[in-house]
Amino acid sequence: MSGHHHGHEHHHAVVTENNSKKLWLALGLTSSFLVVEIIAGFLTQSLALLSDAAHMFTDAAALAIALIAIKIGKLPADDKRTFGYQRFEILAALFNALMLFIVALYILYEAYIRFSHPPEIQSQGMLIVAVLGLIVNLIAMKILMSGAEDSLNVKGAYLEVLSDALGSVGVIVGAVVIDLTQWVWVDTLIAVLIGMWVLPRSWLLLKQSINILLEGVPDEIDIEALRQDLLSLEGVESIHQLKVWAISSKNIHLAVHLYAPQAERNHLYDEATEMLTHRYGIRQVTLQIEENPCHSHEHLHQH
Repeated sequence: MSGHHHGHEHHHAVVTENNSKKLWLALGLTSSFLVVEIIAGFLTQSLALLSDAAHMFTDAAALAIALIAIKIGKLPADDKRTFGYQRFEILAALFNALMLFIVALYILYEAYIRFSHPPEIQSQGMLIVAVLGLIVNLIAMKILMSGAEDSLNVKGAYLEVLSDALGSVGVIVGAVVIDLTQWVWVDTLIAVLIGMWVLPRSWLLLKQSINILLEGVPDEIDIEALRQDLLSLEGVESIHQLKVWAISSKNIHLAVHLYAPQAERNHLYDEATEMLTHRYGIRQVTLQIEENPCHSHEHLHQH
């Protein structure tokens, strides 16, 4: 006996639509400021500003990728792709994390070279641009905040903007210190700190994305507890073939064989799906309720 629940599809569409609007707004903001920051970085000779601009570039790219992912993710399923294109969201998050990694490493390399030959830095121009950058980032964060809970894709974009906001704070501190003390090496130090702050976050996003692409059990699911909960259902004597995986960050699937010879099938089916939906948030469920022990192995031996 197998089945699926489709109640959440309309809700998913509304969430996606809202996320699209938020991402468009944030993209408009970051792209326009990115241009300002790159020009200012070269004019003021500040690596911290350029490192912040590099971040802003990955922000803008992340937002653009997230939007494309939502657009493609909405394409209907077809005979070739029965799940549709929801996985694209995860590919986008993966690409995004890799890009952040590369940028952080480049900034660290550039900083290493600069420690020996620090250039002349225009600290006041640097300060003005960094303050404006911080304001832009805070607005973008406010826009994306609520959507970050619903989607790994928006979460990736939100983390980018957050790290960028911290970058702007760093640049502001650096500019003030340089203005007061003329210690130009502070600029390079701040650039390094921004790079170091971003690397572990990129790693986390990378790990989450790869786990989903490898059909791993989603982080939020405790598979041992889930196994015990299924075994404690009335009439269930044993379970096998338990599989839990995710198609995208919020679309979790489960398939399992329940050996329950004495159980009333419909009642057990309803009880199991109810438990999985409410306790684990798993709405895509395929249950096979069996009367013969280890049905699948016997089936194999017959052939």
